[in-house]
Amino acid sequence: MFRTFRHDIQSIFGRDPAARSLLEVLVCYPGLHALWGYRISHWLWTHGMKLLGRWVSHLFRALTGIEIHPGATIGPGFFIDHGMGVVIGETAEIGAEVTLYHGVTLGGTSLNKGKRHPALEDRVVVGAGAKILGAITIGADSRIGANAVVVKSVPPNSVVVGIPGQIVQRSKPHSAQDAPDLNHSQMPDLIATKLAALTARVEALEQQKPGGMIPATTSRPENGV
Repeated sequence: MFRTFRHDIQSIFGRDPAARSLLEVLVCYPGLHALWGYRISHWLWTHGMKLLGRWVSHLFRALTGIEIHPGATIGPGFFIDHGMGVVIGETAEIGAEVTLYHGVTLGGTSLNKGKRHPALEDRVVVGAGAKILGAITIGADSRIGANAVVVKSVPPNSVVVGIPGQIVQRSKPHSAQDAPDLNHSQMPDLIATKLAALTARVEALEQQKPGGMIPATTSRPENGV
């Protein structure tokens, strides 16, 4: 137990440059408080005290603004930065060294009692406000952009941006030996890339006609549409 708690604290120092001292981390990090509250409620949940586990979870939700269902499965080194508004559903599964920012939802899209929440593999980073919905899998070493809405599974070493989330394979794969991938300023702009390609294509077509413009057609299809 103490080894787990020490790992939780070390994860904060490794991923948040604002962390200055052990005392500051212990008293000022709601993500850590919510995680430790989850570990208590999860133990109660798995030992048959489900109502008490839900009550402990609700208590820490009120204290931290972070809601983690006691039935969720969370691996070592989990870090919630800032944390307010994070929601983690009952059947969510989170691997090792995963990072979530504030406003993230790991939600369900089914009324079935079975698996209905996402699984995040090792070292996934989820940006602020992102929503990951349904019984899907986010592959290891992937990064989800801020405010993305992800409803389909994502292969390992991918970047996801947009609504709905668009998957881009990393040009440089990330691995367990690399530092946590927290630089969200380097997210691809898929819409701008498409618009630039379309603009270049239109300009190329215009240059193929004398006078630089393609005359508009006045003919109509045979069906009159």
